[in-house]
Parts: sequence; C-alpha cells; structure tokens
Amino acid sequence: MAEAKVAPRPLSPHLQVYRWSWTMAMSIFHRATGTALYFGIALFAIWLVALASGPSAFDAVQWFFGSPIGYLILFGYTWTLMHHMLGGVRHLVWDFGYGMEPAQRINMARFTLVGSIALTVAIWAIAFLVF
Repeated sequence: MAEAKVAPRPLSPHLQVYRWSWTMAMSIFHRATGTALYFGIALFAIWLVALASGPSAFDAVQWFFGSPIGYLILFGYTWTLMHHMLGGVRHLVWDFGYGMEPAQRINMARFTLVGSIALTVAIWAIAFLVF
C-alpha cells in the first residue's frame, strides 16, 4: 500500500507573533468592561435591596457609597459604563460598514479611550456642581 503524503498543517499565530495595536487593546477593554458591568449591576441591586429593607440598611449603604472608596468604585463604574458604551457605538459603526480603513480604526479606538475618560470626568463634574 502506498502511504499518503500529509501536508503539514499551518500553525495558528501565537500572542507573541502579534504586535499590540489600539484596536486590539480596545477590543480587550471592551470585553473586560462588559464583564465589569455585571459587578456594577450587583452594586445597584445591593442599593435597591437596602432601599427596600429600611432606613438603617439604606443609611449603611449610602454611607459606604459616600465614602472615598465608594466614590472610587462609582467613578470606576462610570468609566466602565462609558467605555463599554462607546465601544458598542464603535462596533455599531463597523456593522454599517464604515470606519474600516486602518487609520479610521485606530482613530476610533483612540476616541473610545479618550471619549470615555472625558465623559466620565464631565459626568462627575456636573454631578458635583449640581449636588
């Protein structure tokens, strides 16, 4: 019997082959922020349960969210929400077939990061000025 020659299978590129790019980093951040939003919703659920439980439970949760650590957590959650939202808008634009050129993709990825930071700072500045 003749033996069949088997061509070597191509190897998948490993992470060491790839060079980091803005779009790759923002894609990873988009996935991470999507995961982090689950924890933020849990914090919101804790706040709602405390609200329904009575004044003492609500005061304790309000005290925690009003502490410096609470502010830091809420600030991080705001950034997570804004970053994930802008990443979703970026993907929506891509779904319509726009922004596929390399320079446009990089600029949109940069805007996602810069825009999320700017929106977060603006939201917190307005919140502190109003309240």
